[in-house]
Amino acid sequence: MTTIAAVRTALPPHRYTQDDLTEAIGDLCLTQGADRAMLRRLHASAGVRMRHLALPIERYAGLDDFGRSNDAWMTAGLQLGEEALTGALRQAGLEPADVDLLVCTSITGIAAPSLDARLAGRLRLRPDVKRLPVFGLGCVAGAAGLSRLHDYLRGHPQDTAVLLCVELCSLTLQQRDDSRANLVAGALFGDGAAALVARGSGCAGSEAAGPRVVATRSRLYPDTERLLGWDIGATGFRVVIDAGVPEIVRNHFGRHLCAFLAEYGLTTADIGTWVCHPGGPKVLSAVADTLGLDGGALDASRHSLAAVGNMSSASVLHILQNVWESQRPEPGTWGLLMAMGPGFCSELVLLRW
Repeated sequence: MTTIAAVRTALPPHRYTQDDLTEAIGDLCLTQGADRAMLRRLHASAGVRMRHLALPIERYAGLDDFGRSNDAWMTAGLQLGEEALTGALRQAGLEPADVDLLVCTSITGIAAPSLDARLAGRLRLRPDVKRLPVFGLGCVAGAAGLSRLHDYLRGHPQDTAVLLCVELCSLTLQQRDDSRANLVAGALFGDGAAALVARGSGCAGSEAAGPRVVATRSRLYPDTERLLGWDIGATGFRVVIDAGVPEIVRNHFGRHLCAFLAEYGLTTADIGTWVCHPGGPKVLSAVADTLGLDGGALDASRHSLAAVGNMSSASVLHILQNVWESQRPEPGTWGLLMAMGPGFCSELVLLRW
């Protein structure tokens, strides 16, 4: 089985309370005469207390085209990506030269050469390191990336693979756009990066590290392409968020999750640790309701949402790090890491501590 040897989050230094951001985001996004009361209600109900931004808030007004926003993504993304990746390798007791595969995911900027190629030289990764830059998975990419690392390591059990998620969501905020989707995004999303180190079953010492990946499951839901994603235009990435996401969770997600667990002789009652991407308060409530979870089962997700906002693909790794460090699950207990994203799709990763 694949062993998770380390996971590490890196956050930008510009930290703000939700109250601090409400009026500033209103100044950026609202058109003249727009209803600020609705914006304040959205921010108050988002379940977010603090967020980290890639730039000081006063600099966002100067990001008046996609080129400037993408340049800022590149600069801040490289810094945060390097911090997260070096921290995870240090935690795992490894060197950059030990990395055989680097999967790098981001949906908040684009570059060629990609972030992973630019980081390879900065971190002195081996010239023959395998790289896979991923765009388009969005919030699900933290879970899907771990699944694909597991797939690779099953075929290369002597190898070490790293997943790096870099998401600077604030740089996609659309100025003078008071659509509900843009305002919801402005209330929920924060910035950050996270890296996870995974090792194959043939690596020396892997048995002494963290949780094992037992199995994974991917799922696409038909006719849901417009639930979540981007409309891409001259000003960059304009968010698509449909209010129907919680309904998909209630109608389909729980049934598919329970069927997946049943294949391994498990039910939701057997899962001791839930690592769920915090799409937002309504999505978390829908997950808890459809699975019949007790009130505290998703507390780690709610705490992450409150502390740093929704950081897209990096969030589920941030939650995994917090669970690992604070809850210290008992050896032999089961965990489930899960996320949803554009497609509309979900990804499940069954863990054994």
